[in-house]
Amino acid sequence: MAEEHSNQRSQTFNGERTNRPSRNPRGDGERRGRRQGGRRRVDYLAVNHIDYVDYKDTELLQRFIADNGKILPRRITGTSSKNQRKIATAIKRARIMALLPFVANN
Repeated sequence: MAEEHSNQRSQTFNGERTNRPSRNPRGDGERRGRRQGGRRRVDYLAVNHIDYVDYKDTELLQRFIADNGKILPRRITGTSSKNQRKIATAIKRARIMALLPFVANN
């Protein structure tokens, strides 16, 4: 019997043969790379010389919160690890004090 799809492989699972698609559905051996180029993100706190992140400054903290209420990661905001920890702590304090929502308002 000829194999119908070239991008599928046969495997045995508990004695039964199963057809699972290969990891690369195109089957051409290429891998997708990371996006090249783009603008480098800058640390907003370092550029504006902000040393202390106040939990009461909700306008500043809103810059680091996604629409769904999650804290944005460093790779998106461009902050340093030290400043990211300050931001996360301030956001969590503001949430507990009911200055910021835990989740988005839908």
